[in-house]
Amino acid sequence: MAEITRDELRIINETYSDPDERRRVCEAVESGEMLAYIIGKWFFYRHDFVINRDCLVPRPDTERVAEEAIALLPENGSFADLCTGSGCIGLTLLDERKDCRRGLLIDLSAGALDAAAQSAKLLGCNERAALVTADILSDDPLGDEKFDLIISNPPYIRSADIDTYPGLAAEPRLALDGGRDGLVFYRRIVGTFAKNLANGGAFVFEIGFDQADGISSIADENGFDAKIGKDYSGNDRVAVLRRRDSSRQ
Repeated sequence: MAEITRDELRIINETYSDPDERRRVCEAVESGEMLAYIIGKWFFYRHDFVINRDCLVPRPDTERVAEEAIALLPENGSFADLCTGSGCIGLTLLDERKDCRRGLLIDLSAGALDAAAQSAKLLGCNERAALVTADILSDDPLGDEKFDLIISNPPYIRSADIDTYPGLAAEPRLALDGGRDGLVFYRRIVGTFAKNLANGGAFVFEIGFDQADGISSIADENGFDAKIGKDYSGNDRVAVLRRRDSSRQ
């Protein structure tokens, strides 16, 4: 039996006026349903984003990744957001940086991209957002295009650990499973898509709280330096990777 948080109760009270409906939703949340999936949206950064069961529910700590990307993107720049899910990071960047000329949002899940497309229209940035379905572990959807930033909040939980987190049971495993050591997506992205970084460009990743050493090793093996940033709880959460010979430090 899950306990309803104060924030969840506030959202339920604000969303539903009928007492019977409030009670039904509370019972569903207590039984393990994610409130975001019930109401079909969730708040991130400054806006509500469309959420369905093919998306991870955005977490507040992921806002630190968006903040880093907003600060790093050069004027009139472009970016790719790999494993975009609901699109909360990439669409926030497009919304906050009106000068950004193009954002390419990629995910394996067509359902997640459908939610991202709806949010792009609601935010009014759909003309600058290109949404592509692709498996970045096997496909090369970036081609020869260059980007100032390549952003990703990929699946990064170790396969054997997923079932030890009861709070993740309702969310899509596809968006959680980072392989045996949780680092398979980072290896692929850095090893394959470094060719798509413009001069002075950077990777911006969300990482697990215990993955700073792992991502730093991947960076080093590929000729990058990694700068690790904290989340709101003081845990390692954001990794910025730049080529060692980059002119932008």
